[in-house]
Amino acid sequence: MAPIRVAVDIGGTFTDLQILDEASGACWAFKTPTTPADPSEGLLAGLAGAAERYGFALGDIGLILHGTTIATNAVLERKLAKGALLTTHGFRDVLEIGRHLRTDIYGLKSEPRSLLIPRQHRYDVTERILADGAVETALDEQQVRDLAQELSDEGIEAIAVCYLHAYRNSVHEVRTLLILREVAPHIRVSLSHRVSPEMREFERTSTTVLNAVLMPVVGAYLERIEARLAGAGITATLYLVQSNGGVTTPDTAAEQPARLLLSGPSGGAMAMQQLAVQMSEPNLVGLDMGGTSTDVAIVRDGQTTVVTEGAIDGLPVRLPMIEIRTIGAGGGSIGYQDTGGGLRVGPESAGAVPGPACYGKGGLRPAVTDANAVRGVFDPDFFLGGAMTLYLDRAEAAVDALASPLGIERLRAAAGMVQIANAAMASAARLSLFEKGADPRDFVLVPFGGAAGLHAIGVAEELDMGRVLFPADPGTLSARGILFADIAHDLAETRLLPATAGSLPLLNEMAGRLRDAGVAVLNRDNVPAEQQRLDLSADMRYRGQGYEMLVSWEGDIDEAGLEKAVAAFHALHLERFAHQDLDDAPEIVTLRLVARGLLDKTDANVTAAYTSGEPKGSRAVDGVTTPVYAREAIGDTPVAGPIIIEEDYTTLWLPAGWSIRHAGAGNLMAEKR
Repeated sequence: MAPIRVAVDIGGTFTDLQILDEASGACWAFKTPTTPADPSEGLLAGLAGAAERYGFALGDIGLILHGTTIATNAVLERKLAKGALLTTHGFRDVLEIGRHLRTDIYGLKSEPRSLLIPRQHRYDVTERILADGAVETALDEQQVRDLAQELSDEGIEAIAVCYLHAYRNSVHEVRTLLILREVAPHIRVSLSHRVSPEMREFERTSTTVLNAVLMPVVGAYLERIEARLAGAGITATLYLVQSNGGVTTPDTAAEQPARLLLSGPSGGAMAMQQLAVQMSEPNLVGLDMGGTSTDVAIVRDGQTTVVTEGAIDGLPVRLPMIEIRTIGAGGGSIGYQDTGGGLRVGPESAGAVPGPACYGKGGLRPAVTDANAVRGVFDPDFFLGGAMTLYLDRAEAAVDALASPLGIERLRAAAGMVQIANAAMASAARLSLFEKGADPRDFVLVPFGGAAGLHAIGVAEELDMGRVLFPADPGTLSARGILFADIAHDLAETRLLPATAGSLPLLNEMAGRLRDAGVAVLNRDNVPAEQQRLDLSADMRYRGQGYEMLVSWEGDIDEAGLEKAVAAFHALHLERFAHQDLDDAPEIVTLRLVARGLLDKTDANVTAAYTSGEPKGSRAVDGVTTPVYAREAIGDTPVAGPIIIEEDYTTLWLPAGWSIRHAGAGNLMAEKR
């Protein structure tokens, strides 16, 4: 009835859309500037612009999959709700004590710790549950009532409840929630056993607090989106993208907004995994370069890596998420002279407002996009497919202001900015690979995002990589990954058990509870039984270790399945840390389940015909006359660089020494000659 499916990825500079007509299989891309003050405005503008351009009605939209940076930006900018923490008596300072990890091991002073809730708003509550789940001290309900009234009077907007060992027995947290709802129903409440039901008090408390102070922010944003959609006559089902690569309903996102922290970047990782299958290339390095930052994701043997803990701005987050490394290198990254007289680039960004100088919105300092404009890679009248005009004179003035104190020429300053940005991205990719014991030469680089096509070959040469895959619609590839996402819910149960046959009865009980909970949550999302999938995994470690590795559990919870899981753990440990102990039975710390609701899929058709053609023109790049090709003019016959390849939402730069050809499905493969 409503055949249009839309994926939206709101970035720091641009909002990217991928639109799929499920009736015909036609797939289109659209890009519009982000509206930082209220990203929902840019989202509606994107939907309206795409509908006008591609000839569909807003009422034809049946499904919207939305990746957003609203949670991430709120944390980075500290635009969070006023929160409070209720915790077991004696544990109010867990957030401040932390793990005593030191970034600067030679520093004489302790490093400042980021605290989202000050000490005066962290409260001890009389209650105690033991590690085995037994109740040692009953909950003081009158104390909770008094605290609820006090916090309401102080204008607290969100409360995090994190009691000791609540992951084993949640009775006190549940009772506290009921009291808080009775006394102060207007305050948002986050319970640790629902957000992060795992051991490790500091990480669980940090995650619960982060979730609590995000609840009013994300809740208000979702209300604005739903109101705007309704006002525009859009009745589509809305899903939000999570850090784990799946989507969830607005209700779940409002209750657990911490799961949205890597919402946008995870779309690119999902697209990479789809590309690995489509192109029969199991080892890929994704380089998602936008206006503000670059995200690096690795696909190895056809799969992305999922980690069970990450951090945002120094705040631990104990939730499953796709492993992504982010650095401050984007098209908007600003070049400057440091105190030692050297040239530096980023992490400060011009963002969407004012943006690079060449945008003509008031930016005066030179950004990487300005450097590329000065080099000559852009057609000023064809930026964003002609939707936006670049002001080359303003870019030149900005780069001149940088070049003059450095004592170098304009082109050299611009090339230097590009080279520094390339080195930073290559360093991030190299680190991501070396951590896994992988060699960059065994991988194919996949650049996407609005700016990556100009930097990909430079990054590949830094890494000594011989192939670069330019995917179809690279400027909106993260949105393409989101377009084909599925519903996903992460469930977990912590129990320290030896990975031996004697633990199988208890493991089966745990798996049974997780499966029942997974089916229940998918039924709540109205997912038909035939479209439900439950995947088990386990956090495992050698006894005495303080960290675990996530291992997929294949087959049943029996001796054969256990043997496979143990063997996979030994192999993974050898790969990551270059040693293993086959005689030591590992320990199972947490059993996990991902409950997936498989959304209906329609294959997208490649609408453009890729046939070898002639250049559509030429222009000077770095002072050298260079042919300019439309992307569709790159066919099966390799074309040698240097050339520029233009498309609506990005520009590709292929220097001398490389050739490029169409590799199928709209993807281009560049190879070092």
